[in-house]
Amino acid sequence: MTDDELFEAAVRASENSYSGYSDFHVGAALLTADGCLYTGCNIENASYGGTICAERNAIYNAYLKEETN
Repeated sequence: MTDDELFEAAVRASENSYSGYSDFHVGAALLTADGCLYTGCNIENASYGGTICAERNAIYNAYLKEETN
């Protein structure tokens, strides 16, 4: 997978973002050594502690082995 393809996967993931407070949509794409692609997006919450970043979501998806490719 090229860097451009990885970037496009992150952009597509950002379309799932819930950014009701900042209106800043973030996506992340994680490519593992064995070629699996995992994505995540930011999800905001009125309580700042309930907010989760795109990068953390991508890592959680990889941990859960919910492959998106």
